[in-house]
Amino acid sequence: MTNFSHKLRLSSTLLRRLQQRVTAANSDKFRSFTTTEGHRPTIVHKRSLDILHDPWFNKGTAFSTTERDRLNLRGLLPPNIMSPEQQVDRFMADLKRLQVNARDGPSDPNALAKWRILNRLHDRNETMYYKVLIGNIEEYAPIVYTPTVGLVCQNYSGLFRRPRGMYFSAEDRGEMMSMVYNWPSDEVDMIVVTDGSRILGLGDLGVQGIGIAIGKLDLYVAAAGINPQRVLPVMIDVGTNNEKLLADPLYLGLQQHRLEGDEYIAVIDEFMKAVFTRWPNVIVQFEDFQSKWAFKLLQRYRNTYRMFNDDVQGTAGVAIAGLLGAVRAQGRPMIDFPKMKIVVAGAGSAGIGVLNSARKTMARMLGNTEIAFESARSQFWVVDAHGLITEAREDIDPDARPFARKVKEIDRQGLREGASLVEVVRQVKPDVLLGLSAVGGLFSQEVLEALKGSTSTRPAIFAMSNPTTNAECTPEEAYSIVGDNIIFASGSPFKNVDLGDGRIGHCNQGNNMYLFPGIGLGTLLSGSRNISDGMLQAAAECLAAYMTEEEVQNGIIYPPISSIRDITKEVAAAVIKEAREEGLAEGYREMDSRELHKLNDEEILKYVEDNMWSPEYPTLIYRED
Repeated sequence: MTNFSHKLRLSSTLLRRLQQRVTAANSDKFRSFTTTEGHRPTIVHKRSLDILHDPWFNKGTAFSTTERDRLNLRGLLPPNIMSPEQQVDRFMADLKRLQVNARDGPSDPNALAKWRILNRLHDRNETMYYKVLIGNIEEYAPIVYTPTVGLVCQNYSGLFRRPRGMYFSAEDRGEMMSMVYNWPSDEVDMIVVTDGSRILGLGDLGVQGIGIAIGKLDLYVAAAGINPQRVLPVMIDVGTNNEKLLADPLYLGLQQHRLEGDEYIAVIDEFMKAVFTRWPNVIVQFEDFQSKWAFKLLQRYRNTYRMFNDDVQGTAGVAIAGLLGAVRAQGRPMIDFPKMKIVVAGAGSAGIGVLNSARKTMARMLGNTEIAFESARSQFWVVDAHGLITEAREDIDPDARPFARKVKEIDRQGLREGASLVEVVRQVKPDVLLGLSAVGGLFSQEVLEALKGSTSTRPAIFAMSNPTTNAECTPEEAYSIVGDNIIFASGSPFKNVDLGDGRIGHCNQGNNMYLFPGIGLGTLLSGSRNISDGMLQAAAECLAAYMTEEEVQNGIIYPPISSIRDITKEVAAAVIKEAREEGLAEGYREMDSRELHKLNDEEILKYVEDNMWSPEYPTLIYRED
C-alpha cells in the first residue's frame, strides 16, 4: 500500500468517527438483545439484619412491604417506605448539613469531609451510593478520584474503617492461589491493582495506595456500568521505601523496605496466575506502579493476560485525543499532527507512554513505514530533571533512549545536553508544551514567557500531572502570561478563567476517566483475549472526534464530565469494532463472535448500552443456601 493510501485510509477513519454522532433511534429498528444488566430478580441467601448489613443488597427504607415480609425485615425498619429518589434527596440534604461536622478540625479540607460521608454511604448501601455518584458525577468525580483521592491515600491508615478489596503481601507468597477464593464473588469482570509505589505524583504510599484502586473502580461502575458486585480493588504490599510510613506505628502495611528484582517479579507473577486461575475472563488494570516496573510488567503480561496499564496506555490515549483536538483548534486537519513540534517535560512512565503513543500515531499518518517512524521521532524534545535528553547523556533510561536528540540536531538548534526547559522552549518555539513531570509549578513565568514565541497561531499547554498541587501551572497563569489565544488542559480539575468582555478561557480536564472505563467495557464486551495497540488507538481517536467543530474552535478539546456515560459508551463501541476488525473479538455471554460480527454501528451502541449496569434496586428473592 502506498504512503498516500495509508494517509487516505487513516484520515477517512478519523473523519468517519467525527461524523458518527449517532442519535437515538427507535428500539424496534434494532435486533433484540439480552439485557444482562437489566431488572432481573436477585437470589440471596440471607435475611433479617444480615441483609441490612450487606451493602450489596441493602435497600434501607426502600424495601417494599412484600420484601420486608419475605426477608424477615418487618419491624427492623421505620414503617414509611421511601422511593429511591426520596432516599437520594434525603441523603443530599444531610450531606450539605453534615459535611462541616464530618471534618477533623480546621485542617481537614472540605473535599475530604465529603469523601468521608460518601464512603459511609458506600459501606451501607452500594446501589444508592452509585445513584448519588452518577447523578452528581461532575461534583463527586473529583471526590472519589483525583484530586481528593490523593489526600485519601496519604491519610488512609487513619481513614480505614472497614475493608474493601483484597490485600496480597510479600508474606503471602505461596498462598495466593488459595487466597483468591476468599473473595465472595464467583464472577469478577474488572480488577484494578496497585503496589502503592507511585500514587499519582505523591510518591511511595505503600499499602495506603489501595485508595486509588477503589476510586478507579468507582468510576468503572459510574461511567462504564460495570456491575459493582463484579469489581475488585487489589493492593499488592511488597513493603515501602517511605521512611515516614516505616516509622509510623499506626501504618497498616508491611513495615519493611520494598522487595526488588526477581523477588518482586515472583510476587506479581503469583498474583496474576492466581486471579486468572479463578477468574479466567477478568481484566486487570495496573495502576500507579513506579516507572521502572510499569513498562516491564506491561511487556511481561500484555500478550498473555487481559491487562493494561492506565498510567502508560490510558494517559497516552487521553493525551493523544487532546493533541489531536489541539490540531483541530488551530484550524488544521488532524492529518497535520505529524507536523506538530512538541516539548515534553517528564520522562517517567506516563511521559514515555505518551511519547510512544504519539510517535506511533504520527507514523501511522505518515504511512506506517520505518522511515515514517524515524521521522516522527524528530518532532519531540524531552526534558527530565537533568534537562534536555540527548545522545550525549551517559546512562540514558532505555525507555527514553528512542527520544534522545541527536547531537548534530541540537547543535544546529543552539541547544546542548541538559539544556533547561526554558532554553528548549525558547529555541524550539513548540506548538505544544506537555507536562507529565509531577512537579508543581514547573511551567514558571519564564517558561510561559518563552512559549509566547511559539510559531503556532494557538499554542497548547498541557499541565497533566496529578493531583492539583502537582500541576505544572494553573490556567490563570497560562492565560495571563501566554495570552488569551491558547489551548489549556490539565489532569485535575480547574475552573475556567474569566478573560473579560464575556470571554471564557476554557480549562479542559484531560482526565484518564474519559478512556479507561470505555477501554475496559469494550474489551469485556468484545471478548478480546488481549488489549491491542489498535484498540487503544481506536479509543483515543473516538474521544478526539467526540467534540464538535464549534466546540473545538472555542478551545474545548475534552467533553464535560457530566457526559461520561455517553462518552464511555462511544469509546467502548469503538474498542469493540477495532477488536472485531483485528479478529480478536470472541463475544460475551449470549453474544458470540459470529453474532457480534453481524452488528452494525447502531446495534453495537445498543449492545453496549444494554450491558451497562444502572443503580436500580433489584427484587430480592430468598433461598436457603
